[in-house]
Amino acid sequence: MELSEIKSELEKTAKRLADFRGLFDLEEKETRIAELDERMLEPGFWDDQQVAQSIINEANGLKDLVNEYKELVDTQENLELTLELVKEENDPELLAELDSELEEMMEQIENFELQLLLSEPYDKNNAILELHPGAGGTESQDWGSILLRMYTRWAEKKGFKVETLDYLPGEEAGIKSVTLLIKGHNAYGYLKAEKGVHRLVRISPFDSSGRRHTSFVSCEVMPEFTDDIEIEVRSEDLKVDTYRSSGAGGQHVNTTDSAVRITHIPTGTVVTCQNERSQIKNREQAMNMLKAKLYQREIEQKEKELAEIRGEQKEIGWGSQIRSYVFHPYSMVKDHRTNTEVGNVHAVTDGDIDVFINAYLRSRI
Repeated sequence: MELSEIKSELEKTAKRLADFRGLFDLEEKETRIAELDERMLEPGFWDDQQVAQSIINEANGLKDLVNEYKELVDTQENLELTLELVKEENDPELLAELDSELEEMMEQIENFELQLLLSEPYDKNNAILELHPGAGGTESQDWGSILLRMYTRWAEKKGFKVETLDYLPGEEAGIKSVTLLIKGHNAYGYLKAEKGVHRLVRISPFDSSGRRHTSFVSCEVMPEFTDDIEIEVRSEDLKVDTYRSSGAGGQHVNTTDSAVRITHIPTGTVVTCQNERSQIKNREQAMNMLKAKLYQREIEQKEKELAEIRGEQKEIGWGSQIRSYVFHPYSMVKDHRTNTEVGNVHAVTDGDIDVFINAYLRSRI
C-alpha cells in the first residue's frame, strides 16, 4: 500500500479498537478477573473440582481476551510511531515492513472481533456434539466417522479437550452414532454454527460398481450444563435404564451395568452415557446432557414461533442441509447458509472448518 493508504487504514483500525473497548467493557472484565482470582485463593477452592475448573476456565478466557486487546492497542501505537518515522526518513524498506505489520494486525483484529461475537448465553460453555448418520447404510455411517475425525482434529487444533460420552460403531465401517463432550472456553459458541445436516457426494468405496452416492449426517450441538444451571427436571418425568457398556473387547468391556439411559417422558428425549466405569458418574453426566437437550428444545421452539410470525418456511429433504461436501465430480465444500465455498475439500475434512464457523457467525451480526 501507498503511504496515504496505510495512514487511512491505521485511522480505521484505531476507530475499531476504540469501538471494541466499549463493546466488551474492558473495565468490567478486569474487575471480574480480580473477583475470580480472589475466589481461587479461598480455602477449600478445590473441594468441588467441577466448579473450580469452570472458574479457572472463565478466568483464563477473560485474561486471554483482555491481553489480546491490550496487545492490539500496543501494536496500533507502535505502527503509528513507525508511520511518523517513514514520513520523516522516506525509507522504502521501513514502508514495506510497516505495510506487512499492518496487514498482520488487521487479521488479528478480525479474529478478535469474532471472539466478541460469542457473547450470547452459554457461548462460553463446553459443547456436547452428536452425530447421527441418515439413511444410506454403510456409506452414511462412514461419512459419520469422517465428520467425527474432522471435529476431533479441529478441537485439538483449538486446544480443546475431547471426551467420548457415547459411541456406537457401524456394523461394517463408520459409526451409527457418537456423542462428544468438547471442553474449552467458547466451545459451544464456535460449534453452534455446525448444527444441521451435512451432505456428502462422492464415489462410494463400498460400491463395487463405482457409482456416485449422496449421504447425510445430522449434527446436534448443545451447551454443557452443570448443577449450577437452573433447569427444572422432575424425577417423576424420568425413566432411567442401566445396561452393560459396549466396547472393543478385552479390558474395555465392563462387567457391571454401569451405562445409563435416561428418557424424559413428556418430550421423549433420550440421552445415554457409558464413558465412565461408575454408574453414578454416568448418571450425572447423562442428566447434564438431558438439561442441554431440553434447553436446546426450548430455543428451537421459540425460533419456530418467531418463524411462524414472520411467515418463514424451511425446505424439507435435499434443501435442509447446511453444508455440502462434493468429492465428485469436483472438489468443493459449500456452506448453504452463507454461500461460502472452499476449494480444497480434503483440507476441510482434515479439521480446517474455521472458515465456515467464522463466516456464519459474522453473518448473524
